[in-house]
Amino acid sequence: MEKVRCQRIGCNAMFTDDDNPEGSCTYHDSPLFHDGMKEWSCCKKRSHDFSLFLEIPGCKTGKHTIEKPVLPQAAATPKIPIPPPSSATNSSTKGDCSRCRQGFFCSDHGSQAKEMNPILPNAVAVEPVETITAPAKKKVDINEPQICKNKGCGQTFKEKDNHDTACNYHPGPAVFHDRMRGWKCCDIHVKEFDEFMSIPPCAKGWHNADPVS
Repeated sequence: MEKVRCQRIGCNAMFTDDDNPEGSCTYHDSPLFHDGMKEWSCCKKRSHDFSLFLEIPGCKTGKHTIEKPVLPQAAATPKIPIPPPSSATNSSTKGDCSRCRQGFFCSDHGSQAKEMNPILPNAVAVEPVETITAPAKKKVDINEPQICKNKGCGQTFKEKDNHDTACNYHPGPAVFHDRMRGWKCCDIHVKEFDEFMSIPPCAKGWHNADPVS
């Protein structure tokens, strides 16, 4: 029987119906994203780095399944009205003040701060796009199965079969902004987490079981 991939979040294992005992799957419930922090709702473990976040071991066990989990919809953040500036202070603007227009010092407006460059409230800092090259040489068994840690891959491979187009991956980084999730490398953004995880990789390269080294 052909193996299929488990759809539980945090598992990603291959299985068959004949080999799927209770407890063989370790997984997470839905993820939470807030102010750059990623957190699993089930075990409350969190990380700022998306790659490290996905490597947090699952905290629940069960059977593998091909049914995608139903994730809760993100609630819209209510907009809070901004009150108008008080008229009690600085009732006249600097442009309406006769002393300011003539170039004299004015105690009412002399200490007004100059307008700085506005900072966008929802600006998102992203990492530079990475390029995967051949992994550093180290002593490994060429027949030993390894799991590729490149973003968007996660495939099991053997070093003897590794080459410069063996891996399909995202150079990254992952971007989370205004309840949208996506990859900066291929500029694809979606709303649902399972749709984000299903975005096809946009680059090819070497499998790498230890990209940090």
